[in-house]
Amino acid sequence: MLKTMSELITLSKSQPVKRLVVAVANDPYVLKAVEHARKDGLIAPTLVGDEPAILNELTLLGYDPKNYSIIHEDNPIEACLKATYCLRKGEGDILMKGLIDTSILLKAVLDKIYGIRGPRRLSHVTLLELKHYHKLLLLSDAAMNIAPDAELKKEIILNGVSVLHKIGIEKPNVGVIAAVEKVNPKMQATLDAQILIEDHIDPSYNIGGPFGLDNAINKEAALHKGVTDSMAGNVDFLLMPTIEAGNILYKALMFLSDAKSASVVCGATHPIVLTSRADSDETKYRSIALACLL
Repeated sequence: MLKTMSELITLSKSQPVKRLVVAVANDPYVLKAVEHARKDGLIAPTLVGDEPAILNELTLLGYDPKNYSIIHEDNPIEACLKATYCLRKGEGDILMKGLIDTSILLKAVLDKIYGIRGPRRLSHVTLLELKHYHKLLLLSDAAMNIAPDAELKKEIILNGVSVLHKIGIEKPNVGVIAAVEKVNPKMQATLDAQILIEDHIDPSYNIGGPFGLDNAINKEAALHKGVTDSMAGNVDFLLMPTIEAGNILYKALMFLSDAKSASVVCGATHPIVLTSRADSDETKYRSIALACLL
């Protein structure tokens, strides 16, 4: 089981080189992370987009274009389709978002002819290293699914659990997060927790809740509130109730608590690196490293 981002990167470096395809690649912040991952032996990059613009960015950054395969397409929508089609044809292992709106890239991902639609709904997961938690912690969904119901949360769980299995957690503890730790008919998140627990039959993970955030990650808080679930204070996966809750928690941890993170989109046939424009180069690099393990 991995406990730090350094361990995750070390494990990624031990894997075979993956083929990364960047859609609309003339983004200097993305290219910095891609070059870092290339130099560390994680990836062989293919850059799809306006070739003159890509070459200009590479030159400004001081990177040798010979280290990259470039596919020219000056139309951003078509560039996304060409990028996803590379993976569909077996010419890539990981897709990464460049200088393009997320909605346009995801439309290409879901395209019936060129895309990489998978068996489950797409969901965003973030792996976090926190100063005051004893292991890596997964958070979902902070960026895609706005107000998932219990059925969609089942798919989000499966996506997140698959990531945790890849980093060595054989039977993750999934904590269903709400504002309170008791079922309340007026609070849908607690009702969803009840449904998810009652319907749970999958032996590949444990599930508990509803948990307040405090008793999900802090054993003393759980004991103080009389929460007896054995996974209280030791969850591997925070299943957030809505996108607002997930997004606010993610940004609070990143900007106020100096967390280290790696984020991917799961549910397609290939992992997708889809980070925020505000994320640092290192966050983007770690996200590539995580995708290499998936």
